[in-house]
Amino acid sequence: MTASRAVFAASTHAPLGAMADTMTEPVIRPARLADAAALAVLGRQTFVDTFVDGFGIPYPAADLTAFLDKSFSAETISAKLVEPGAAWWVADRDGAILGFANAGPNTLPHPDAQPSQAELRRLYIGRDAQGLGLGTKLLKLALDWMEAHTDGPLWIGVWSGNEKAQKLYAAYGFEKAGEYDYPVGAWNDREFILRRG
Repeated sequence: MTASRAVFAASTHAPLGAMADTMTEPVIRPARLADAAALAVLGRQTFVDTFVDGFGIPYPAADLTAFLDKSFSAETISAKLVEPGAAWWVADRDGAILGFANAGPNTLPHPDAQPSQAELRRLYIGRDAQGLGLGTKLLKLALDWMEAHTDGPLWIGVWSGNEKAQKLYAAYGFEKAGEYDYPVGAWNDREFILRRG
């Protein structure tokens, strides 16, 4: 199983003030199987917005497509939503999924890491929902869950070039513990392994 990558995406797009004022407050809730298709669409788009458009990683088109199709299909997400020992939360505003977090048994390739320990696998906030504080709310909820469902340290994999995410996780006590290659098709991103505890 390939380890996941926790993303805290930065964006220069802020929500439109007048539009934001007329909308209801997002609600953080556990994800449901009925959310799978929306999670797949949001995950795919957030990955592209963050790593392709934002960081400018020049993934070959075939590698990117293969990765997105494998990682962010409704079928893949549906299977992951019912994975034993995993938890998902969504930020939902009037039925629209704005962001999500996923934690579960550790899959990171570190010699000290065990499957009985917890990993933050994904933290994705859609570009249009940046600046609403949803990432921090989802992160705190996931970390609390992870603390309650582990017998050791907490783990996160983060792209080596995502300094904003690294600073955020450092503020929550995570330190770099190693590196590995994260495959996007045949392309490999250099990933940092972060550990707390």
